[in-house]
Amino acid sequence: MYLTDLFATRAGRMQASEIRELLKLLDRPGILSFAGGIPDPALFPVAAFRAASARVLADGMAGQSLQYSTSEGHTGLRAWIARHMGQLGVACTPDNILITSGSQQALDYLGKLFLSPGDTALVGWPTYLGALGAFNAYEPRYDRLEVQDNRAPDAIAKAAQDAGGAVKFAYVTPDFANPTGVTLTRDQRLALLERARALDCAVIEDAAYQALRYDGADVPPILALEQAATSDIDACRTIYCGSFSKTLSPGLRVGWVCAARPVIDKLVLLKQAGDLHSATLNQALVADVAAAVFDDHLPRLRAAYGARRDAMLAALKQHMPDGVSWTRPEGGMFVWLTLPRGMDGAALLARALDEQNIAFVPGAAFFPDGSGTNTLRLNFSSPDEAQISEGIARLGRLLRA
Repeated sequence: MYLTDLFATRAGRMQASEIRELLKLLDRPGILSFAGGIPDPALFPVAAFRAASARVLADGMAGQSLQYSTSEGHTGLRAWIARHMGQLGVACTPDNILITSGSQQALDYLGKLFLSPGDTALVGWPTYLGALGAFNAYEPRYDRLEVQDNRAPDAIAKAAQDAGGAVKFAYVTPDFANPTGVTLTRDQRLALLERARALDCAVIEDAAYQALRYDGADVPPILALEQAATSDIDACRTIYCGSFSKTLSPGLRVGWVCAARPVIDKLVLLKQAGDLHSATLNQALVADVAAAVFDDHLPRLRAAYGARRDAMLAALKQHMPDGVSWTRPEGGMFVWLTLPRGMDGAALLARALDEQNIAFVPGAAFFPDGSGTNTLRLNFSSPDEAQISEGIARLGRLLRA
């Protein structure tokens, strides 16, 4: 007998992340990578973190910063986030905030909280690979979350019931989605809320990229739109997941959930059972840096990443052959490429690595059913503009060949 024979059934749905595996290629000499959704470390507010380190580890503060903390999270950080959410149109208090170890932990906890085996999660087709990884352990069934869905809610609910469960939530990244870069309009967000009401399910709003807008007008978060109609956040079905990974530092692993108090109360119990609390020192550092530089730091990020987005779109227009199309995101970190039918993104990646020394993520990984083989995701936040131009030129040569 092998210990693998004793694994729970959910273990069979756990798979290695293609993106995590591709990140290992970054150490390969000469590689031009469009694979990871990685911020540029040259844009980290390092000086602010150095100063914050001195403050939070100063005499009188060090003991608190290095000690156990509450499961809900750092009091000052939760207060800052509550004010930040208010600026986004969400009126809340620190009691509506839970600090998590990155927004990825929030997705894992929400899957654990809502999903019983056989329940249905509505997700985009494609959707964020990390969300699928987080939800898969709880053995859900996936159904399509379409922006323009002609199906009656009763038909969606019946399909879920026939599969032995119920529709528990709709998961969406409304701003500059990973992987497509697409943003939902205000009307589309309202339509999604209406569908969630008809299905009586939750909405998980993954707002990891919300702050990274380069052009166009801001669209209110789904939670803000819902609260505008209900006035009471504790009556809202939308659960907002935020993160400092794309704005301040991914390595500190600090994210948050903003939601109705009954949801937060249950998530706190999961946090207590999971890791007690997120790292106290990391939370203290982020609280200090956010208060000191967050608003001033965002324009620097937007200018740099916006220029790289423009460089990628210009290079794609110059080098892509006929039959290839792509999205034109207003923000975020990704462009989504659709190849002619019959082409395979995974096979193209093998050739791209071997012949052109470039990497990207094949699109099939983002589809719950493994479809979308003729698609791929390109990241523009990590390489600089010269690398983007050269890498897209190489990809264009490969596709033309």
